[in-house]
Amino acid sequence: MNCNKKTARMAGVLYLAHFLTFFLADNGVHYTGVEPLDPQALLQSMMSSAVLFDIGFVSFLFTGITFFLAAWALYVLLKPVNKELALLFMLLNLGGISVWLASMNAELAIPFLLSGSDAMNVFQADQLEAMAVFFLSIFKNSYMISQILLNLWLFPLGYVVYKSGFFPRILGILLLMDGVAMLTWSIQYFLFPGYEVISEVCLGVGFLAEGAFCLWLMIKGVNDGDAQSMGMSA
Repeated sequence: MNCNKKTARMAGVLYLAHFLTFFLADNGVHYTGVEPLDPQALLQSMMSSAVLFDIGFVSFLFTGITFFLAAWALYVLLKPVNKELALLFMLLNLGGISVWLASMNAELAIPFLLSGSDAMNVFQADQLEAMAVFFLSIFKNSYMISQILLNLWLFPLGYVVYKSGFFPRILGILLLMDGVAMLTWSIQYFLFPGYEVISEVCLGVGFLAEGAFCLWLMIKGVNDGDAQSMGMSA
């Protein structure tokens, strides 16, 4: 049980690091892909402070890395409950993070396009701006594709949390609701891009569910004496 508590708290700390680095990345200069895209305003912000962009970019890298490490810690904690589903949620998280980090290559091209480098002198200013908007759109779309996998991972995670006995069942229910809400957000982006109100509600549900789960992991860890047999199958 002590080992489980340490693993759960490690997962909670990593989850918190994921949240904190995300908020650091969302600094008004670096784009995190969550808010509606205003290319012209964002490009002006990027040109205004290269340092803030670099800080946001590196922070966003750590956002993805710490998110996967949190998933790995949860896999270690929950695999005795149901190894197949635990492996599934970790692989879904890994797949989403891989697409997410790969998408950042497109964003990294934007400062170079707008840097005034001699290599870019063959293009007119409006052409460079158009290419920057193009790469920004690639990043946004790729990031939202990654979110589909990162939303699907919540279903096996929520189910295993619900069945484990390590946590209050309400946390598992909240994570399942989070999966529905966040998957709706992803679908809304591609099918109904003009309905941002849907995304606001869905992101609110996600913040509540995953915030509660993160806090429980850090403060409580796992339930004392309530965990079901480590050999149980969900």
